[in-house]
Amino acid sequence: MWTEEKLNQILTEPSEKLINGIKKIDGDITVLGASGKMGPTLCLLAKNAINKAGINKRIIAVARFTDKDSERFLNNNGIETITCDLADTEQIKKLPPTENIIYMAGRKFGTSGAEYLTWAMNAAVPAYVVDKYRGANYVVFSSGNLYPYVAPFTGGNSENVAPVPIGEYAMSTLARERVFEYAAYTYGAKIFMYRLNYAIDLRYGVLYDIAQNILAGNPVSLTVPAFNFVWQGYANEIAILGLLHTENPPKVVNITGPEVVSVRKAAEILSEYLGKVPIFSGAEGELALLSDASLCAELFGYPSVTRNDIIRWQAEWIMDGGRGLGKPTHFEERQGNY
Repeated sequence: MWTEEKLNQILTEPSEKLINGIKKIDGDITVLGASGKMGPTLCLLAKNAINKAGINKRIIAVARFTDKDSERFLNNNGIETITCDLADTEQIKKLPPTENIIYMAGRKFGTSGAEYLTWAMNAAVPAYVVDKYRGANYVVFSSGNLYPYVAPFTGGNSENVAPVPIGEYAMSTLARERVFEYAAYTYGAKIFMYRLNYAIDLRYGVLYDIAQNILAGNPVSLTVPAFNFVWQGYANEIAILGLLHTENPPKVVNITGPEVVSVRKAAEILSEYLGKVPIFSGAEGELALLSDASLCAELFGYPSVTRNDIIRWQAEWIMDGGRGLGKPTHFEERQGNY
């Protein structure tokens, strides 16, 4: 049986690579935007690695914490939290200085109809942050949404492909990158630009969305025929270890799994576990938003949790009554409207 406790334990168990790596990170770590989908387990993963490494290092989790569950989770696990609205420059000034920043703050869903809020969060807030932590060591969460759509047989976009953002979310995400790039050239900041494609932690993600459609008897769209995904525990480890790979000019790395996964194939495998035949809609598309994670694998190794493991776990989680976060990915969106 899957439980929240079991899932969180798997997500926050550090590998030997992380335990050894965190010893090499000089200084404390502040996680900005720590209350989102990945932040709480990332903070606990870092703390567990610190404890197993036998070193002293602060992990400071900063967010508005409108979701009190995430704040409670962090506090119950002994992680220091600071409530701060990053859109308020006066509150940012009061944050403690730290050498290392993992920047996770951002806005995606709800952009359509409130574009100004997305631009404020994704473009203005980074400017406030880099003014506070001018010469810091940064891991900056970004997105594979910046790349053009490509055919699955290409294997996805490498980091050398120029951004072609579609829609205001993707454009504002590129603005975030440019602000941190400005900090590198102006303040000497060292940056690891973390372009993520679809982390999975069973409570949300593309597989969760597909499985819910299958169970509800709703069609699974094939308009976007393929996608990348990666286990969130691996993705969080890279976010922490990325502090050892920051550069000036910024180093850009695609973070996702090594495979291009067919939407149809993923649905069919899920359906075998769920015991319900999937319904598909739309013509099988020719293009998808895909990233080539070769550099990621070269730097950090392949994920220890495989594609098939994640698909099976996802089905088991749902069949065991595991909750969802109510945050659909809209992976089938082609026009950048979120």
